[in-house]
Amino acid sequence: MQIFTHYFLHFGFPFFIAFIFFRKEWKKAYLILIATMLVDLDHLLVEPIFETNRCSINFHFFHTYYAILIYVLLLFFRKPFRIIGIGLLFHMLTDFIDCLFMYSRCAECFEGSPAIELLKATSKLIRI
Repeated sequence: MQIFTHYFLHFGFPFFIAFIFFRKEWKKAYLILIATMLVDLDHLLVEPIFETNRCSINFHFFHTYYAILIYVLLLFFRKPFRIIGIGLLFHMLTDFIDCLFMYSRCAECFEGSPAIELLKATSKLIRI
């Protein structure tokens, strides 16, 4: 379920965002939303590139809280920057949901995670 949810939110749900909120130019908006996946290039900057129980949030450079703040600021600019901001924030939300899935299975695996406090607070809030 986690893998399906993760990839649906990364590739499927942006279609609905584009179609509902940018109907006149939904194809262009969808391509921009999908292009925001390039934010994952920051995964190439760490060793190992992939780790099973690693939460991307506040670990990878473009997934830090500071970067997320910049993505929020993009919402206040005109298109295409607004669409880029939406895509990046939705990407962060998707990755955070993925972190919650993993945290719910093994909370102690994330004790050293840079997002541990956020994971703890969110899991208490939604009672995982």
